[in-house]
This record gives sequence, structure tokens and C-alpha cells, in this order.
Amino acid sequence: VQLQASGGGLVQAGGSLRLSCAASGRTFSRYAVGWFRQAPGKEREAVMSISWTGTYTVYAGSVKGRFTISRDNAKNTVYLQMNSLKPEDTAIYYCAASSRAQGMGVASSYEYWGQGTLVTVSS
Repeated sequence: VQLQASGGGLVQAGGSLRLSCAASGRTFSRYAVGWFRQAPGKEREAVMSISWTGTYTVYAGSVKGRFTISRDNAKNTVYLQMNSLKPEDTAIYYCAASSRAQGMGVASSYEYWGQGTLVTVSS
């Protein structure tokens, strides 16, 4: 599975962005997909994940109520809709895919990773 993350950019606080994770290769619909982020000087953290059935999990408490994750298996794409962005959301965002059913909040559970897309939120 090859993953391509896109949609990052510069946005003012309070604004919105939608990240996309486009997949090619194997049957993407059977993979769970997670979004992770890494801010400057910080460790990579899990943001949200979505199972192949569409069940989602939020890992970063700071994004609850602001971010949503969805998938369109027909388009082999997973989206991360980010609203009410804050400067602390500034990070490189990565998408990853896993054939596992558990442990989606842990980076080591994922077999495939995209290249990352930079999100910068100005105050």
C-alpha cells in the first residue's frame, strides 16, 4: 500500500483544513487508517484512526469536537477534517495504514506510512 498525504498548508487560528490520505496498491478498504502528527521538538502522537468498517477513535484529547475522520473506500481515501484550528495544532501530519484490528493508537501497529503534510496555524 502506498499512501499520499496532502491538504496541509498555512491557516489562521480558527480556520479549517481538510487533509487527505490517498492510497494505492492493495485492497485499501480492509485497512485501518490513522493520522499522527509531530510538532517541532515533540514526539509523534496519534490523532485519530478509523477502522475499515468506519469506526473511529480519538487519541488526542485536544482535537475532540474539532477534528473528524472519514473514509471513502470507493476513492481509496481517508480524510481528516480539522476545524477551529489552534496554533498548537501546528505539526507535520502523517497518515498510516494497518491490517490490524487493535492498537491503532500506537505507531508501531502500522505497516505503511505516507510522507507527511505540514500544517501551520498562525495566531
